Amino acid sequence: MNITLSIDEKLVEDARAVAQRMGTSLNQMIRDHLKQVTGQADEEAHWAAFAERARASSGRLNGWKFDREEANSRER
Repeated sequence: MNITLSIDEKLVEDARAVAQRMGTSLNQMIRDHLKQVTGQADEEAHWAAFAERARASSGRLNGWKFDREEANSRER
């Protein structure tokens, strides 16, 4: 989605300079800020951390192996 904002030209120039020093774009800085203030950044960080833990896991299954019959059985 695109939006149009009315922002002072000097503010935009200064923000672009900051973004360039940070190695990002002004658009990305604004997206990141909106994610932060809406709490979406926290959710993304949570799932990124979960994915990293899953990748780093040694998969301690204590000898358990996947069993197709057990997985497909239904307890009654």
